[in-house]
Amino acid sequence: MVKQRIQIYGRIKPTKKTTTVYSVDNEEQTGASVEFVVPRDLADGFVNNKRECYKFRFQKVFDQAVEQEEIFQNIAKPVADSVLAGYNGTVFAYGQTGSGKTFTITGGAERYSDRGIIPRTLSYLFQCFSQDSRVVYTTSISYLEIYNDMGYDLLDSRHEASQLEDLPRVTIMEDSDQNIHLRNLSLQQAGNEEEALNLLFLGDTNRMIAETPMNQASTRSHCIFTVHLCRREPGSATVQRSKLHLVDLAGSDRVSKTGLNGLQLTEAKYINLSLHYLEQVIIALSEKNRLHIPYRNSMLTSVLRDSLGGNCMTTMIATMAIDKRNLDESISTCRFAQRVALIKNEAMINEELDPALLIARLKREIESLREELAMVTGEQRDDQLTVDEIQKLEELVKAFLDDPDPDVTLSLGADMRKIQHSFSLLKKMILNNEAGETEAAAAAAAAVSEEMIQHNHLEVSNLKEMLTQRDNEISILVKMLKREKKKAQDVAARLADVTSGQSVAAHSTSPTESDTDDISSNRGRRVVQYMKRGPQLSMGKQEAFETFIRDHEDYLTIEDNKNLLKQRSAEARRLGTQLTEGRNVINELKKQLELRRRQRAAQGVTGSPTEAGEEVDALREENLCKHILQEKETYKSIVGRLKALRTEIEHLQLLLERVKVKLQKDFHKWWSREASSDQDPDSARCRHTDSPQGTLQPSSPGTPGLRSFSPKNVPPVTAAPAWHDDTSMHGRATHYTPSSEWRSLSSTELSSSSIPLTGHQQTDADILAFVRARQNLLNRADALHQ
Repeated sequence: MVKQRIQIYGRIKPTKKTTTVYSVDNEEQTGASVEFVVPRDLADGFVNNKRECYKFRFQKVFDQAVEQEEIFQNIAKPVADSVLAGYNGTVFAYGQTGSGKTFTITGGAERYSDRGIIPRTLSYLFQCFSQDSRVVYTTSISYLEIYNDMGYDLLDSRHEASQLEDLPRVTIMEDSDQNIHLRNLSLQQAGNEEEALNLLFLGDTNRMIAETPMNQASTRSHCIFTVHLCRREPGSATVQRSKLHLVDLAGSDRVSKTGLNGLQLTEAKYINLSLHYLEQVIIALSEKNRLHIPYRNSMLTSVLRDSLGGNCMTTMIATMAIDKRNLDESISTCRFAQRVALIKNEAMINEELDPALLIARLKREIESLREELAMVTGEQRDDQLTVDEIQKLEELVKAFLDDPDPDVTLSLGADMRKIQHSFSLLKKMILNNEAGETEAAAAAAAAVSEEMIQHNHLEVSNLKEMLTQRDNEISILVKMLKREKKKAQDVAARLADVTSGQSVAAHSTSPTESDTDDISSNRGRRVVQYMKRGPQLSMGKQEAFETFIRDHEDYLTIEDNKNLLKQRSAEARRLGTQLTEGRNVINELKKQLELRRRQRAAQGVTGSPTEAGEEVDALREENLCKHILQEKETYKSIVGRLKALRTEIEHLQLLLERVKVKLQKDFHKWWSREASSDQDPDSARCRHTDSPQGTLQPSSPGTPGLRSFSPKNVPPVTAAPAWHDDTSMHGRATHYTPSSEWRSLSSTELSSSSIPLTGHQQTDADILAFVRARQNLLNRADALHQ
């Protein structure tokens, strides 16, 4: 049991109007405080003993700029944790009309962050349920509205109420232990957070709301949203049942200030009267020697009996409006909160036995008592044992026989039917054992013979498999011998052919000069074809082209146009998807409209429809037509945007194509200019003296930052190079002409130092190999001529 005073908190409603002088202090050790300063009125005269300063203490005071999440964390979350632990909890908001009670409890509908205590508490509870998998939780929700001191069920799904009077009326019932029960108040199961929030929205839709001079959407009734929680651990015989009341009280109205009349005046009377009875209960509970607490004066105090001075962890939120005209009501609210803070509650964990287990235990006790009574009185029972009872008896007898303990007993109770049935079971078991022994001996002999037969069959099958394996091995060896024999015959035949060929070759003539010329001409033709093969665009030229593009003055413009073209293409694809979806929606709406018109025509043929039905059908057709027009307008706007995007995309593509052609022309001009300058001997010699051996440094094409190129940085080229600016091993710049070199090679032997090379390792190796091959061919031709 936990003894605790009711926790009180204060919240000040934000306002843009002129406020009174007030201060909030949350730094005190004993809690927080709010202080109101009321200046003296000079019209009351010089002698004026009215107080100028009013100070009230709270657990914490939330100023105007506080967020809903902070309210939940400080006020509602501790109460929700106590409910999860098995205690009852209550959170109620009290204050004048328009001070922010409904916004604090339920929340606002404009922003998701404006959710109140109820939706945030539901989310927190179901989040805790999902995290604690060891416990089974069952959640039920009820929503009670007290309007003019009469209760209504806001969650009754059997009634589709258009007015509050159409909802089921809830009445109060009290048992002998003075526990309150609400008749006709439904409990709706909620398996997840979405179902619980749907019940909350259903109840809020049926609430009584009206416009008053103090509040445009004033709730004209008290509403109690209750979460009933059942907590059960698997295998445990106890169940914890707790409930959480989230109460939104109606605001008090001062009739002299608001000027209400008619129905609103009647509502104000009932609201003020119920709040007056609530204050009487608070005053009675705060007095120590008070014996009678007037809970029965109103339905509100009867329902909240446990929350006020009972088995509950209760928290109050005092909402205050700090406008100058509402100062007196705010001070009155604070005084009420101070009286509430004096009340002590005695909360305890609501734990009880599982009803299902309790019922089963009581049934067993009743059955045992009946059996004992029949045994004592000697009464014979004529009814037969049930199937479950017979099964349980068989299990008991089997356990009795299987137990090795000789002192074990068989407890059957005082029922003679069970005793007789047990003896019959023992007799059947003995007879079955005797018959089973003979059958077991015959079965054992048959099993032995069967096992021997199976063993013999297994040995025969193993021998057959071994014989097959040996036959396969023999066939493989025979094939191998035949192949070896054939190879030996082929080798002997080849030796004989070689011997005869050598004798014939001794008498044959040497190759003629024409054969030698044919060989040399074929090889020369292949080399010339290799030398004449040219790349479409060599790797060095490709790298130069890429660097030329990056350093070009239009490079940034080209990249921007490419990115813009990608964005416009993506937008066009997205609009195309939306266009298809819009066309499908329009077709579906047209089908629905046509179907509804056919139904109306069919109703007109079969019978005269009612006027109300015709109005509803006409309204639905009008809505469908409006929807179709809206979809068509959206479709037209998307088509217009697609046309504009198409024009823009075509323009961007044209610009990119023009820039591409221009870049290619500029690059070919620059490359031709560099090639012609490289063919000049003087320029080649100058470049050779200024740069390392084998390095080409073409001049910039008017574009800053172009890098120099070197053969060692260029990948292997598939075609033969032109050799316009290579240098020999002696450092001379040579303008190489293939025909002259071939003529010189025919008369003299060339070393690798006298051959102009490119500087590329693979290409130079190919050149030297070709030169050596041609030299060998010429030497062989000269030897044949000699």
